Amino acid sequence: MTSRRIEYGSRSSGAGVSTRFWLGAASLLALSACLSPAEQRARADEMVGQADAPSMNVRVVEGLAAVRQFDAERLSLWQSAPSIQFDLQSEESGALELVIDNCMAGSVVEQIEGEPAELDVLPSERVTQLRSRLVANTSGRRVFEVRPPRTSGPFHIALLSDVQRAIDRFGDIVTKLNEQPDLDFLLGAGDLTQGGTHEQLQRFVAELQPLNVPYYTTLGNHELGVSPSLFQTYFGRGSLHFEHRGVHFTLLDSASATIDPMVYEWIDDWGRRGRDALHVVAMHIPPIDPVGVRNGSFASREEAAKLLGRLKGHDVDLTLYGHIHSYYRFDNGGIPARISGGGGAIPERFDTIGRHFLVIDLQPDEQRFETHVVRVDPGD
Repeated sequence: MTSRRIEYGSRSSGAGVSTRFWLGAASLLALSACLSPAEQRARADEMVGQADAPSMNVRVVEGLAAVRQFDAERLSLWQSAPSIQFDLQSEESGALELVIDNCMAGSVVEQIEGEPAELDVLPSERVTQLRSRLVANTSGRRVFEVRPPRTSGPFHIALLSDVQRAIDRFGDIVTKLNEQPDLDFLLGAGDLTQGGTHEQLQRFVAELQPLNVPYYTTLGNHELGVSPSLFQTYFGRGSLHFEHRGVHFTLLDSASATIDPMVYEWIDDWGRRGRDALHVVAMHIPPIDPVGVRNGSFASREEAAKLLGRLKGHDVDLTLYGHIHSYYRFDNGGIPARISGGGGAIPERFDTIGRHFLVIDLQPDEQRFETHVVRVDPGD
């Protein structure tokens, strides 16, 4: 399979990362011609983490990182999960800079398989970045792992969604998040931007730079302003699964008020993996709007029941949503649910909670969790 490089502008000083991206031969533009928007994005998910360069190729296991840049000088990845593995093959010897962004503080990159190589640590620009120099004296295949510190026991994450036009005030939220003790990472339930354009996605990446924890997120309907969606290019898969410290996390792309049929097959696989553990599922549009103030739910009630039944059958413990710009705590299909749309987008009428995010305390051994709201504007 041949591939081509697609360049979207030049280096962005605000984002601090190159905006050169690689896509497979079945490009998103080709996909848009014959598939529904939800299926376009599911097919695009399958291509995330794969890139070719002259005499080299890289494959990220399960697509848990987006390839931001790949050429003779640099491999740059944006992680979508705390731990990733990637397979790097080269027909020539030489040196390559590895830049891993959106990783947990204290993470390391190690070679776990393949031909011998040297990895020298380089200074990083922020706590969520790893930089290394890879020196390979021979050609061949090498497998690397990026992982956070090995720890166990209870831990904390946060949930944030629906920033949209409030990006100019996003710095206040970052400051508040950085004040939270011992967060492992931040989950996102979509609507990062107002219209999903290159400029808006670049701006969001730039605003994340001061954040002390990585942001693992799916997309929302506001990322669909450009067709096909550019989300995967910047942030990776819209539907994905990972495990961290004994807890399973599934993020689903419900941005079109539906789940594509092929994603249901992934849900069954991920549900089996997480059945005997604490399992958290996040998506943007909830299957059922618990209050009905804006019909913020799936287009089909039949599909909503199907999805909730599927999640219940896999013993999912907690579902998280955005889209509705307020906070709600409820159950759906017998599964505890939280809506947190407090990133600053236009609030629901009569809403009094204002900008906020959700902190989730997770206890893997006891398969228990607790949630509480942190208000960014307590005076509102």
